[in-house]
Amino acid sequence: MVVLNRIYTRTGDDGTTALASGERRKKYDLRVAAYGTVDETNAAIGIARLHTAASPVDPMLARIQNDLFDLGADLCLPGHERLRVSDAQVEHLERDIDLLNKDLAPLQSFILPGGSPAAAYLHLARTICRRAERMIVELADCPDETVSPPVIKYVNRLSDFLFVAGRSLNANGADDVMWVPGQNR
Repeated sequence: MVVLNRIYTRTGDDGTTALASGERRKKYDLRVAAYGTVDETNAAIGIARLHTAASPVDPMLARIQNDLFDLGADLCLPGHERLRVSDAQVEHLERDIDLLNKDLAPLQSFILPGGSPAAAYLHLARTICRRAERMIVELADCPDETVSPPVIKYVNRLSDFLFVAGRSLNANGADDVMWVPGQNR
């Protein structure tokens, strides 16, 4: 269990923050930006959950929020075996995607973010997740950095899950807002 008795420490007043190892990094460091963007994804999912309480998607989102803390810990303390995201977490996401996707109306076009409030917020979370994924992949490509492979798989699957869950919460796709190419020319 993590115990936080003091919220402000003043140690970041110099523009740095500590990784879980104690190493100090600039607040704009790519690793810090990556796990910060994962946290932003989590916050957007939290907003979506304000509209999903009666849905079977809600417990999936609750589990994902916890997984995202695992993922942030994995990024914050690279190389620490106990705080790794696992392939089992990726596989759980895949099962949830398959479960939700089986009832969705087939797509005839791209969809615009919107429909129900829950779906709109999940589309926002999806775009934030994609940004996190880009940062994590860039971090993994840095010669002196490490990122565990399940982290990359997880964020990739998560954006897919968020898309499918958004459609599910739009009456299984019936209330999706369709893109009409060139409609406003």
